[in-house]
Amino acid sequence: MKTEARNLTMMTDLYQLTMMNGYFLDGTYKNEAVFDLFFRSGAQLNYAVAAGLEQAVDYIKNLRFDKADVEYLSGLNIFAPEFINYLRDFKFTGDIYSVEEGEIVFPGEPIMVVKAPLIEAQLIETTLLNIVSHQTLIATKASRIVLAAGDKTVVEFGLRRAQGPDAGIYGARASIIGGCKGTSNVLAGQMFKIDVKGTHSHSWVMSYPSELEAFRAFAKIYPDNCLLLVDTFDTLKSGVPNAIKVFGELRAAGHKPVGIRLDSGDLAYLSKKARIMLDEAGFSDAIIFASNDIDENLISQLRLQDAKINVYGVGTKLITSHDMPSLGGVYKLAEIERGGVRYPRMKFSDSTEKTTNPGFKTVYRIYEKGSGKAFADLIALCDEQPLVKPLTLTHAVDRWKQTTLTDYDARKLHKQIFRRGELVYACPPLSDSVKFSADELGRFWDEYKRLSNPHIYKVDLSDKLYALKLELLGAKK
Repeated sequence: MKTEARNLTMMTDLYQLTMMNGYFLDGTYKNEAVFDLFFRSGAQLNYAVAAGLEQAVDYIKNLRFDKADVEYLSGLNIFAPEFINYLRDFKFTGDIYSVEEGEIVFPGEPIMVVKAPLIEAQLIETTLLNIVSHQTLIATKASRIVLAAGDKTVVEFGLRRAQGPDAGIYGARASIIGGCKGTSNVLAGQMFKIDVKGTHSHSWVMSYPSELEAFRAFAKIYPDNCLLLVDTFDTLKSGVPNAIKVFGELRAAGHKPVGIRLDSGDLAYLSKKARIMLDEAGFSDAIIFASNDIDENLISQLRLQDAKINVYGVGTKLITSHDMPSLGGVYKLAEIERGGVRYPRMKFSDSTEKTTNPGFKTVYRIYEKGSGKAFADLIALCDEQPLVKPLTLTHAVDRWKQTTLTDYDARKLHKQIFRRGELVYACPPLSDSVKFSADELGRFWDEYKRLSNPHIYKVDLSDKLYALKLELLGAKK
């Protein structure tokens, strides 16, 4: 489906425009600036799956103030007339670097780097954070759920509980990058070529005189896609026996039933009892699909109880990232040019986590030779060549913590997306991003991916970057 281009230029915070007006009036608006987009660490988040780049690209491509926008801003009576005139021909002319969608990223390392005239880089902060943070959050939540499910299938079922249409549509897209195998969201399926899943709800069953009649009606219409919701009345006394009866009728007519869905009650107990009943009736290949406020923690418990569930439909707690509703994404100035001289910049804080890394940077991933597993990430300045052999990796804060690798493989995570305002990157098909993410996540040891008390993955700073940081800290004093 070809989606209509969306101009989201006005989807910004007012203070971005007031700052732009100020930069324009004081003559600094053309000074080149570097901003980093990253997320801060959280107790519930040991890694993240980057997503949203394709929509960020569309946003930048369509960045412009149309006549109605200019008239509205002029009518606010807070901007200089010459600034309003400048906006009429506004466009993005800078560079953007980003990790690709599906990349595994960690707190503090730039997901995206914007290098552009200050006035342009300032405007795009809010919308880039909105797009990238939301999809990265949902892709990450999906990844955790999929990891918990092991070899079982996970389907995204959350549209009705999403916080608005865009959250449902792009949340569904992000969930696929995170590893879900389908969605109930038909529009997302159409827009992004995602497999759509779903059969019927309790209202279908209740609209017929009896459960058995409802099941027979559904089987008649969908004889080769018959998955029946069995918990409307009594799962084990009514729902499963009636499903088995209809499955027998389907088989006699030459069709193969798909299975049953459980949407309430003790899913471990009911799935085990239902599995026995289906197997004894000769339907050992019928699947059991489970929904009902599922997340990675419940899935882990169900697996410990040997629940006989083949497919999980995950709704509210995935599409809203229920236990962590915000990624904590930030967009910070790292460098500014004045009079042809480039000055590194950093945000100071008593909190180590909130003290940012200065300069124009990139990120390398270091892999162990032999195992091919990810060993550490290295944040370095773009004008240095930190990949030497042997390579000494040093903790970003506790510099006495060091590891030396005599041999390793490395990969630069950032790709250039825009160059001087022109798009130079082709967004891959969603299916490619899904495979890339799964492959890359597979290159991390399980200790880094466990849900509780994960081993902390190393994200180190190059010596040159660390020295620059110390220099700025010393200058502050």
